[in-house]
Amino acid sequence: MHSLIVVSHPDSQSLTHALAKAIGQGITLTDTHHSVEFADLNAEGFDPRFTLADHQHFLKQAPAPADVAAEQARLDRAQALVLVYPVYWWSFPALLKGWIDRVFAQGWAYLDTPEGKVVKQLQHLSVHLVGVGGADNGTYARHGYASAMSTQIDHGIFDYCGAPVGSSTLLLPSDGGHAETHLRAAHDIGMRIFASHG
Repeated sequence: MHSLIVVSHPDSQSLTHALAKAIGQGITLTDTHHSVEFADLNAEGFDPRFTLADHQHFLKQAPAPADVAAEQARLDRAQALVLVYPVYWWSFPALLKGWIDRVFAQGWAYLDTPEGKVVKQLQHLSVHLVGVGGADNGTYARHGYASAMSTQIDHGIFDYCGAPVGSSTLLLPSDGGHAETHLRAAHDIGMRIFASHG
């Protein structure tokens, strides 16, 4: 089993990066045959801008840009996708959203048929979301931010492509407020990702 852990944070010393590593350690601890690949979008210089080339690909007038095709190939090798990111304005950071916009393209992640139906093409990919937020649980509950994020991300993106969301976790100050607490939770998330596969 192979997992791709995608990190979107500009600081390689951040808690976000530490959580991604803890998740990876949890995955490999369950079975040494489980491999982990890390994609640091910032360090790799991924361009999140949806360009004319992306638009032409969407319209089936051109092949996928080379960087998009490379990301899709990386995802094709994975059975699990783990996104680890800080919550910005109750959603993904722009870099991660741009990665989704460009990589989860029509024709690869889903297919629009001439009959107007959507064919979901990512049923093989289990998705695990780990957001790191600065607000507490009460704030998310009062304003409905958690449910809005779930509607937008879990349902609006991944369900649309047929990729089942195996877990969706927000690590917030009210969950303990300490990095150690979040790191333990991340390790446990990693251990559960392939637990049912033995």
